[in-house]
Amino acid sequence: MKRAILLIVIGLCLQLVLCLPAQSAPEEPVKVKELNFVFLHGAGGNACGMQLLSDSITEQIPAYITEYELANPDTEVRVNALLRCYPNDVDIETWADNIAESVDNYLPDKQNLIFIGHSMGGKAALYAVANDVGGLADRTAMVVTINSPIRSLQQYYFTGGASLLDYYRALGLISDSGVSDSVIYYDSAEDGRWVAAAKHWLAFISGEGAPLSRQFNVGGVDAMPRNMDDNIIPLSAQYTDRADVVYYGEYSHNDFANFDEVAGSMAEQILRYIFGGEIKCSVLVRGGALEHAAGWLPGTDYWEDVVGEVLVSSGSLRHTNESFFRWQDWEDVVGESPLGSTRSSYRVSISRHFPFVNSIEEARWFVPDDINDCQLYLKTRAAPRSSVQVDWSVYRRGLLPADTRRDHYEVEIVTGTPLTTIRYVSWLSGYPDDLRLRISSEAESPFRWFKAEWRVYSKESRYRKVIDEMTEQAFLATAPLSQEAITAVNNCCD
Repeated sequence: MKRAILLIVIGLCLQLVLCLPAQSAPEEPVKVKELNFVFLHGAGGNACGMQLLSDSITEQIPAYITEYELANPDTEVRVNALLRCYPNDVDIETWADNIAESVDNYLPDKQNLIFIGHSMGGKAALYAVANDVGGLADRTAMVVTINSPIRSLQQYYFTGGASLLDYYRALGLISDSGVSDSVIYYDSAEDGRWVAAAKHWLAFISGEGAPLSRQFNVGGVDAMPRNMDDNIIPLSAQYTDRADVVYYGEYSHNDFANFDEVAGSMAEQILRYIFGGEIKCSVLVRGGALEHAAGWLPGTDYWEDVVGEVLVSSGSLRHTNESFFRWQDWEDVVGESPLGSTRSSYRVSISRHFPFVNSIEEARWFVPDDINDCQLYLKTRAAPRSSVQVDWSVYRRGLLPADTRRDHYEVEIVTGTPLTTIRYVSWLSGYPDDLRLRISSEAESPFRWFKAEWRVYSKESRYRKVIDEMTEQAFLATAPLSQEAITAVNNCCD
């Protein structure tokens, strides 16, 4: 009997032991990289202007996250997005303070901040990070600017000599609580230089096709007739050479907020910049100047120039007619044909020309059918007891190296009198490696003049992978992070 009771007790004890839950293994922390997007609208704008770009990034980013996590199975990627409205007429210092306060309120203690700012929003982001407003410098991974007024705008000419502030007020763009001084007088080049060196700076730029283009005119008037602009900001003011500059086409200041294809392309390039990919950046290749002066007769003088060529050879020749009675002709072949050169144009002129005394009878390519022949055939003539001197120069096409393509051009009048314009600018040919430009200009006479500068840019492939530089945090698997976007629109505008 005792033995039976003992067996029953042992059986019950074993049952209890078997029913106890097994002790769980210690949880392994999960490595997480958080990407914290902060979208910033511009002066006179609101959060709605950034909505399309924010949506495009939200739609595209899952594919990038999946690819990254497959390549890095021990790391998870989480995303937060802060899209808010800020007072849109304040000075740059106040704007930066508002950004820092918003980040502290809605993304407290978050690292890996990615600021994406349009116009004044981008300018304020550069300022906030470069000057460590609210301790943002160490928390920031990169700044993206879109059509932002990086350069001071006080050097640019406006129609009738008006100020930029007058123009903005005429458009009804801004009420002024300090923003105008920050846009016009504050130069963000140093801020951009710091951000580009210590973090990353990606600058998107756009503008019209010629200084006096009608593309983005308001009421039929081009407010900046001497510069290529996006209707608000001159193209050359939207960046410095320290940035990774992406020219995204002939678009106006706010087109990225209205066109799916523009916002989609911009989102793709931002995400490639973050997750690793090739970015086509604008790089200055060649530049120069041209100037013209109208004559003294009333009317309008017109010019058409081809720029971007490369000088092959130049020189002068002189002949003297020793005869007392007979005219004399001379034939010369000048120039050289370097290997691999493709001719473009030539220029010939008589030095100390006297009508009816000396002349250039003929000037042409020596071998007309051979585009690689850069020699000139010149036929000159001089009267008895006189001489003829000809200056000549030969130019070849300004071609880019193999596998390099042109990107965009910039042309602007830098000084001159009123009533002078550059009306049309275009690539001389459809070949993507040809850097030559055709520039059509005019000036009302008498005696009006201008000097212009031109620059041509190529596409340079740059590889960036900002996520590899981002900090990561460890979280327990049982405490998952929120993947919901943080959206708080208009709260600070009430």
